[in-house]
Amino acid sequence: MTMLDPVKNLMRRHYLKKNASDVPTGITPLRDIHSAVAFIDVEDTSFHDCKNRILQFYRDHKMKGEIFFFDFRKLGEGERLITSITTTVLKKDLNWFDKPDKEKVSIMLSGEPDLFISMIPGDDFPLEFMAKCCRARFKIGRKQLPGDTFDMIFTDNPDKPSSQDEVFKKMIQILEKIQ
Repeated sequence: MTMLDPVKNLMRRHYLKKNASDVPTGITPLRDIHSAVAFIDVEDTSFHDCKNRILQFYRDHKMKGEIFFFDFRKLGEGERLITSITTTVLKKDLNWFDKPDKEKVSIMLSGEPDLFISMIPGDDFPLEFMAKCCRARFKIGRKQLPGDTFDMIFTDNPDKPSSQDEVFKKMIQILEKIQ
């Protein structure tokens, strides 16, 4: 723990409180969802398959959808970003206490999603910030965040972690059963 940690946590709490959505959330049938946003981690080996499956899910259910990517890797010389810079949150897009920059948040909010999906198995602050400020009526994640942010959680088996794509397949099966 560094000397800055208490200040960092204070700033995080302040900005979460200031930007948190006040839209009530709950489990919502797919027929009532018209737009969605999903977050995936490019470091997961199944990220391409998961991205394609999410896009297909949007098409199958006639949703306007967006996919955001978290890519906190340090790219080596000659390496290039493999996702759209507009919808990719990079380490450089985070401020000193890990809040995503206003532009990325605005892009997410401009889609006015009804459904928020996090395929990221962690609970880091950038994800927590995006999930809490999103005004979606139904929020799904892989790990519950403080304040019970997510309405539905898909956890991994601790003995055998699942890829994002495997979890999304299971998620679709459950979502399609909700009437």
